[in-house]
Amino acid sequence: MIAWDRMTRAHVLRAIEDYDRPGPDRFFAEHGFAPTTTYELAWEDRLYPPKAILGTAYELATGARLASGDFEGGKSGAVKVLGALGFIVRPKQR
Repeated sequence: MIAWDRMTRAHVLRAIEDYDRPGPDRFFAEHGFAPTTTYELAWEDRLYPPKAILGTAYELATGARLASGDFEGGKSGAVKVLGALGFIVRPKQR
């Protein structure tokens, strides 16, 4: 069972910093996620892959690494958890 309640908004912000520092390609290689296909996390005029950010935030909070297949990224998964923490996640603009 994933303990989303152990993760805070601060963990998500730190995951966003971890994404920005090396850039997307290196971030995905280091954390085992891929670019988003359906939703985007909007933060300070930038867009982020919500599932990758959430998975990294969870690892920062708990020390446990999640693989992409360990949790859902859609409305009942990453979108819901990030929304509960006050983040805006919207359908990806094509």
